[in-house]
Amino acid sequence: MRIEWLPGADATRDAQLTYIAQDSIQAARDVAAQIERQTGQLAQFPELGRAGRRRGTRELVISRTSLVVVYRVRPKLARIEIIRVLHSSQQWPPAQQE
Repeated sequence: MRIEWLPGADATRDAQLTYIAQDSIQAARDVAAQIERQTGQLAQFPELGRAGRRRGTRELVISRTSLVVVYRVRPKLARIEIIRVLHSSQQWPPAQQE
């Protein structure tokens, strides 16, 4: 399966890495490498993550970080779509506005 990073996922990953880089550029590089390595495994093992909190999604906890990658498996399209990269303290899915 092919892995596709959706625009929202790119933006949230970049925001997380920018935040980490404020304290340590090397730490941000290390976390980026962890994200890349672990999401790359999804191509071969799409069910690697846990069932997601939003229907139809899965969540991959990135080892040795506080980050969670939200993704969905699209078997008919032979791809995995990365939706978001969240800090574990963030609310997901977002609360609905009333």
